Amino acid sequence: MFVTKKGEQVEIIGEQPKVGMKAPAFSLPNLDDEIVSLKDIAGKTVLISVVPDIDTRVCSLQTKRFNQEAAKVEEVVFITISNNTKEEQANWCAAEGVDMELLHDTKGTFGEAYGLFIPAMGRLARAIFVIDQEGTLVYEAVSTEIAEEPDYDLALEKAKAAR
Repeated sequence: MFVTKKGEQVEIIGEQPKVGMKAPAFSLPNLDDEIVSLKDIAGKTVLISVVPDIDTRVCSLQTKRFNQEAAKVEEVVFITISNNTKEEQANWCAAEGVDMELLHDTKGTFGEAYGLFIPAMGRLARAIFVIDQEGTLVYEAVSTEIAEEPDYDLALEKAKAAR
């Protein structure tokens, strides 16, 4: 699959899971060095926001938006995943006052399982996934232009409907 970065075409390797499939398992560390896995949040609706680089403008906007929504939307677990280091994520959260769950995929396991790795950039593609209480993917959106913000309202609508 190809997406663009500021108009330049880049390739994503792997295959993204599709709506109706069981969400692929993952286990990633959070900022407290705890391993968070999909099985740990089984039985809950989950919105996963994937950003290429937390230290860029659009990724920052996306993460702050979902952090705000997490405080307002009950019964949905919000997670942001990037392949930034723990230190980069922690520094960004401290600077921006964000307290949502951030997971770091520095080994590429999430990127591989969800088909989101862009080798030319060494980063994950921008995406949003919503997983229902049974672990089924009910929404997936990979941004065709990674320098643009995703459709927050549609993702939130899907997450609220899956509660």
